[in-house]
Amino acid sequence: MALLELSGVTKAYGAGQARNPVLGGIDLSVEEGEFVAIVGYSGSGKTTLVSTIAGLETPDAGTVRFRGKPVKGPSPERGVVFQSYSLMPWLTVAGNVELAVDAIFPKKSRAERKNLADTYVEMVGLSHARERRPAELSGGMRQRVAVARALAMQPDLLLLDEPLSALDALTRSKLQDELTEICGREKRTFVLITNDVDEAILLADRVIPLNPGPDATLGPDFRIDLPRPRDRAELNHDPDFRRLRVEIIRYLDEVGAGTSGASDLDVPKVVSLAAAGAPPKAYRDAAASPIEERYVEFSGVTKTFPTKDGPLTVVDGFDLKMQKGEFVSLIGHSGCGKSTVLNMAAGLADVSGGGIVLDGREVDGAGPERAVVFQSPSLFPWLTARENVAMGVGRVYPKASAAERREVVEYYLKRVGLGDAMDRRAADLSNGMKQRVGIARAFALSPKLLLLDEPFGMLDSLTRWELQDVLMDVWKRSSVTAICVTHDVDEAILLADRVVMMTNGPHARVGKIMEIDLPRPRDRKALIEHPDFYAYREELLEFLEAYEGGADPTPEHLEEIRTRRAKRSPAVSAAE
Repeated sequence: MALLELSGVTKAYGAGQARNPVLGGIDLSVEEGEFVAIVGYSGSGKTTLVSTIAGLETPDAGTVRFRGKPVKGPSPERGVVFQSYSLMPWLTVAGNVELAVDAIFPKKSRAERKNLADTYVEMVGLSHARERRPAELSGGMRQRVAVARALAMQPDLLLLDEPLSALDALTRSKLQDELTEICGREKRTFVLITNDVDEAILLADRVIPLNPGPDATLGPDFRIDLPRPRDRAELNHDPDFRRLRVEIIRYLDEVGAGTSGASDLDVPKVVSLAAAGAPPKAYRDAAASPIEERYVEFSGVTKTFPTKDGPLTVVDGFDLKMQKGEFVSLIGHSGCGKSTVLNMAAGLADVSGGGIVLDGREVDGAGPERAVVFQSPSLFPWLTARENVAMGVGRVYPKASAAERREVVEYYLKRVGLGDAMDRRAADLSNGMKQRVGIARAFALSPKLLLLDEPFGMLDSLTRWELQDVLMDVWKRSSVTAICVTHDVDEAILLADRVVMMTNGPHARVGKIMEIDLPRPRDRKALIEHPDFYAYREELLEFLEAYEGGADPTPEHLEEIRTRRAKRSPAVSAAE
């Protein structure tokens, strides 16, 4: 008998015309000791599904059985870790875990309960912080507390509802490794809800897509027969991993393209720039420049912040030369100064030393010739998409007529797939649609330099794929010079002509520059099947691993990483 069985489970919210169907007949069987990952788009019903399994929601129809008995409410035998930590702010790390243990095991002695809590605090690597309160912890440490608390309750089934999605890439990878170790030691049953395909393959025995709603259903099983323990760097050049990754991504792309119910996909498709023609004349006139080489120059750029312990140099001698129309990705660990470099280029932070030159003029303060797209698009919620994009257009095109300015605004809103949503208020748009408006607004300003600071970092990975394609489609015709800060290795390769890898901070600098010799225009679905893609991917992963934990690798070590990549990719080796 399976540990968990769902049969024909449906769930909707509201009634009558306001009824919102979410789950439309879910069938699922999970064996004891199995690790199952369910992947899907935001808004596809993943959290409703996990809440129904946990007994926090009651299905409208169908049955949820645990060990053969109907689930009629929450129970400690089914533990849950949500994306939000829900810790008691006045309790310490140990106190938060002990609170759960005391509630579940009141008949155990105080010493037994304390020992149980200490075991799991140590298991998630927080013994050194056991007396700290949540306010004194990082996001990753808080999530470790949530995992320790859930495990200390010793559930038969642990439900993980996107527990790592709010964390930066490095912290996320560390917690994935810890979950892998816990799985090996605890031998429990896990159901992971995630939007990250790599995370699902790394951790799970089976990966099951959740087809977007309304009336969401589960897709086919993808069995992960990769040997354990799994190392993400080694997996990168495992042919079975590549095949599974391509198959799952392709399936998710297909169901996303064929469904209008997913929250961030419920917009018209992007209008191809090839079909749309050149950008409006007013845009082309504003973007013109005689300079092609050394269009952007960072020369010995340094940034120092005052602290109570004296000056702190975050960026120390950042050097980079860019051609007009080049796209550069900036990657490195948290705290290495990536966003600081971007803010200096935008004129939002003063340069402490050195200088930045754009189109023959030194950067001095903010200006519309440098457009910035942040993680949050910072729209005015009471204005429409059209009105948000139009802001600043008059200043950029002072000689253009009102009709010409309107043409620029509408051109880019159509390009990002919002042709039918121009007059919707920003407050009524999904997060993905808001970021589309942010992208349209940046391009409409005809910037000499486009600066993107983790532009898709707050979105689930599947919506991020969609918007990466939007960005690439818009960029390929305007070919604006661009710098994108990202933690996402795939994103860095997809977007860039060169990937600039930064060393650890403080005193961060350019550690290595990798040329991306892949054909343009790039399509993400085709890119993941390109023979050279995984060679580039592995070099970036190995570079980040070399700097992990504050390490300072030698030039010889970095050259060894490059050489290994060249050997894996004859085409890349020949190009170099």
